[in-house]
Amino acid sequence: MSGWPFWHVTITVAGDVVPAETIRHGLEQLSHDHPFLLTGRYTADRAEIRYWEEGPDARAVARLALALWEDHRGSAGLPDWQVVGLEVLDRDTFRRRGKVPAEPVSLVGVAPF
Repeated sequence: MSGWPFWHVTITVAGDVVPAETIRHGLEQLSHDHPFLLTGRYTADRAEIRYWEEGPDARAVARLALALWEDHRGSAGLPDWQVVGLEVLDRDTFRRRGKVPAEPVSLVGVAPF
């Protein structure tokens, strides 16, 4: 074991419309290929996957996350979609989000968490 921390990753991908069965099957196969996959949500032109990744820092985990869809596209039968969103959170930040009610983002200025 490397001793690196775990990071919570959310990847959003989007592209041309595909049959729902195609994306569902692809996400199911990805969950077998990538054992830390937590959830996969999808529509005909967009998908979001959430999982835990081990790594030394957010930059290294982001690099792995950005490559995940492309790396598994052939083996999992995923559509040729592009990453349109990426979030990498350390464990403490992820846990804090669940404990604190979400406040709307201020349109002017800054606000505390």
